[in-house]
Amino acid sequence: MEDKTSPFKVILGSSSIARRKILAEMGYEFTLMSADIDEKGIRKETPEELVIALAEAKADSILSKLQTINNQEKDERPIILIAADTVVVYEGAVREKPANEKEAREYIKGYSSGHAATVGSVLVTNLKTGFRKGEWDRVEIYFHEIPDEVIEKLIEEGTVLHVAGGLLIEHPLIKPYVKQVVGTTDSVMGLPKALTEKLIKEAL
Repeated sequence: MEDKTSPFKVILGSSSIARRKILAEMGYEFTLMSADIDEKGIRKETPEELVIALAEAKADSILSKLQTINNQEKDERPIILIAADTVVVYEGAVREKPANEKEAREYIKGYSSGHAATVGSVLVTNLKTGFRKGEWDRVEIYFHEIPDEVIEKLIEEGTVLHVAGGLLIEHPLIKPYVKQVVGTTDSVMGLPKALTEKLIKEAL
């Protein structure tokens, strides 16, 4: 569903259901495109640098796809491309999606009675002007003890295998064990609303 009344078009460069949901909650109409990048091939010194570099790689991948599509539409409106990336930081180490169930189990056991952080980037590109800016946001998450049977249920259900660090805070199984979130839930889920809004405004 395209919103022809909006003064600009939005492309969300992500296949994440959570990011899609957050951007829709913000009131934007958008089209979806996903990037083909080797995330494991990109390495940086700090999690902050890493998430910015990953968002840039995603944006570049989508831009090259858009150039090959060769836009048939003669649309004069600016096109805003939003790319984002999130990693989990635990005891100073960056965690991406767990490789398997064993790793997911180890990750979640580590959060039990402990704490983790998410570092998430948002990168906004105005395809008409070439303006591009990315920033990051960090959220600290503290957990109560998570019972083993809850961890097993989470792994059986499978969602944890597809998220950075196997970290979910909105999931009904884990929610009762989240002690405190210092920052915003939308940032943990992959798209900090306030930062996204700010960068879109700057890009226009």
